[in-house]
Amino acid sequence: MNEVILKIENVIKELFDVEIEPEVTVAPEAVEADFSSNVAMKLSGILHANPREIATKIAEKMPEFKADVAGPGFLNFILPDEYFAAKIDGFVDNFAKNISCNEYSGKTVICEFSDPNPFKVLHVGHLYTSIVGDAISRLFEHAGAKVIRANFGGDVGLHVGKTIWALQKSGMKDFTIEDISKKYVEGTAAYDEDDEAKAEIVKINKEIYTIAENDLHGSELADIYWRGRELSYQYFEDFYNRIGVKFDKYYPESTVAGRGLAEVKKGLAAGVYEISDGAVVYRGDTKLNLHTRVFINQEGLPTYEAKDVGLIFTKWDDYHFDKSVIITANDIIDYMKIVLASIGEMNPELPARTTHLTHGNVKLPGNVKMSSRKGNFLKAVDILNLITEELKNEYNSEDEKVVLGATKYAFLKYKIGGDIIFDPKESVKMTGNSGPYLLYSCVRAKKILSKIGDKKAELNGELNPFERALSKKIVQYKDVLNEAVTEMAPHKVCNFLYELAQEFSRFYENCPVAGDAREAERAQIIRAYLNVMEHGLNILGIQIPEEM
Repeated sequence: MNEVILKIENVIKELFDVEIEPEVTVAPEAVEADFSSNVAMKLSGILHANPREIATKIAEKMPEFKADVAGPGFLNFILPDEYFAAKIDGFVDNFAKNISCNEYSGKTVICEFSDPNPFKVLHVGHLYTSIVGDAISRLFEHAGAKVIRANFGGDVGLHVGKTIWALQKSGMKDFTIEDISKKYVEGTAAYDEDDEAKAEIVKINKEIYTIAENDLHGSELADIYWRGRELSYQYFEDFYNRIGVKFDKYYPESTVAGRGLAEVKKGLAAGVYEISDGAVVYRGDTKLNLHTRVFINQEGLPTYEAKDVGLIFTKWDDYHFDKSVIITANDIIDYMKIVLASIGEMNPELPARTTHLTHGNVKLPGNVKMSSRKGNFLKAVDILNLITEELKNEYNSEDEKVVLGATKYAFLKYKIGGDIIFDPKESVKMTGNSGPYLLYSCVRAKKILSKIGDKKAELNGELNPFERALSKKIVQYKDVLNEAVTEMAPHKVCNFLYELAQEFSRFYENCPVAGDAREAERAQIIRAYLNVMEHGLNILGIQIPEEM
């Protein structure tokens, strides 16, 4: 496609002495062409001329691309088989060069995602954002960035006070992460329904801040706190290892709360924040037409807002990032606008370099609303167990690579933003838009190549329609990757890989390979296909199994 774009630019410069960046896209299926452009219609406004006449003049200068004019002035191009043959050879012999992207070369990008709170278990939302955040991080890495995967969690706060209060009441000494989950639900109910319990939890909450900030040990309360914190982080790490997601930096809230307090107090002195009923607030209602939020409460403790302020300043001190991406659920869109707006009054550069990506909820069929506060939520491990069970029932397989491939693809194929209905049965199907379908396609391609061995031949001569269709799809991969990087959109990679696998299926059904006269040439196409599939699945954090 780049060759077509460059040729159009040169022709326009020659004909009209105008510099313009033409938009060239893959031609719609109904159009018998490879690529299309509406550049003539854009030029018509500049040249004050008929777009069809402009397109005709451009087409006459591009005979090697079989340029044709359609409709009011669309340019359609048909590239020769030799073009696709050469590209396929490049996708085998120089794959990395042919898909390279330097958009973030030399830049530092910090991606913050997952963000579970110690003293709670990981729920399905944490699984979703972990998978999405890792895929976006991989896109940045493909584009040349140095990526820091960061994880921010509330190791202090009311949820900790509620859990520890319930653990103390139970008398438990040797508790587990599952006990912690249950006690959080009990503590939340007591806080909401019992004023005496609420007062005790508030007191514990203040004491926990002191314990965490000063690294205090020895008391019963400190022992429970540090054991619960240790259990939580080990549990997180074990789960992340299972799903193949790594983090470079953990930021417990206790490590940034002090910085948040200090920055908010500075902002208070500078007029960014103000005092209201004994608390420090940011007037989002008047400044942003949103609402006012508390940054330091009446007890003098930092709220979530102040901790986020401390986090962003700390990340800046640690990495001086070129870009910071924060991935959360949709329910804190306005919250984050207020936090970033307040920081912007103190240091405008930080929000300017920050992107807040948000996503909806993951729901099972039936659209049931779940809540960790009520204890009726779906744990992250439950999703993997559901997928494992479905695979075992359908195919008598418990291959972990297939389990993770099915799970990750089921989440990543949707555009980030809306709610996702996660159907375990659909996610394991070997047909249709699923992870196992893509993995099976790769295993099938590998088996074909294993029968052929090292036989190689460059593509030459005419390509039949199925060879051409698959080759044409393969060479579009770089453009799709570039879009996915720019838009931080892993779903675009998913959509492309699914369409590519469909093309391979048609090729497989109509083009014999082993033993055919064009065995070596077709093997070359399959090698290019596998290179793209393996790279694309790796961007999604999915590994290909040996057998299926």
